[in-house]
Amino acid sequence: MICSMFISGYMDGFYHIEITHNERKTSLSYKPEGRILIITGTDDLAEVLKQNEYQIRKILHNKRPKTFFEGFRLKFIIRDNNECIRMNDVTKLVVYDKRTRIPTINTLDYYDCDFRTIYTDGSYNQKQNKCSYVVLFKNQSKCYDIRFGIEDIANSSLIELKAVCEGIRLFEQEEKIRVVTDSRYVIKGLTEWIYNWKLNDWHTAQGNKVKHIEQWIEFDRLTEKKYLEFIWVKAHSFHFENTICDTYAKALLARKYSLNVKNYSFKKGNREQL
Repeated sequence: MICSMFISGYMDGFYHIEITHNERKTSLSYKPEGRILIITGTDDLAEVLKQNEYQIRKILHNKRPKTFFEGFRLKFIIRDNNECIRMNDVTKLVVYDKRTRIPTINTLDYYDCDFRTIYTDGSYNQKQNKCSYVVLFKNQSKCYDIRFGIEDIANSSLIELKAVCEGIRLFEQEEKIRVVTDSRYVIKGLTEWIYNWKLNDWHTAQGNKVKHIEQWIEFDRLTEKKYLEFIWVKAHSFHFENTICDTYAKALLARKYSLNVKNYSFKKGNREQL
């Protein structure tokens, strides 16, 4: 459900906001100080907003006070409210299915089938002002393979995105891919934010241009016609594969390992090889 938001007025600390969907129109009032939301309409669209108040509040709460002004416009998507709430539960798997004309996004409590799984991580070295990324996966011999790279970029979030992109690029011909990452930025970007960005010509709810647009467009392209599952793991929590990725990414920047080697294979029991 695609809606449009328009800030039409201001009085006593409250912004008057008009919400439209197709030919329907309703209104609400919002006061950034105190985060007070009042859905003033009594029509069918107002009822929809009340049922999905969590999503409306999320948009308004994330806007900085200085980005509220008369004339501000924003398009946004309202999705199933329960699923939106579940997607913020880090214990859930986030499923992103782009094999149909209209992609579907939902959550699972667990996975019950096995297919290509990639583990990714990135590292930023402030002294060198460089980043490294690592992609870990199992080959046909059930050994782990590593792919990695060093980039002249200085952004920890961007290198996490780069790592996932490179992992998906390795298996561009495969339809189903499971991504295990410690980056909520990457997961939320592809499954929550990107559709609203595209609706608003790659602008955020703040009215600013999205950072790293080219990389997000490439990410969007690489995931076309794919079924993806995202699993978030907490960094530095002794998750085996994530620890390997993190260790190797940091070691690359420290020059502990040869940078001429573009892949490396090992079995889980042979940790001394690392």
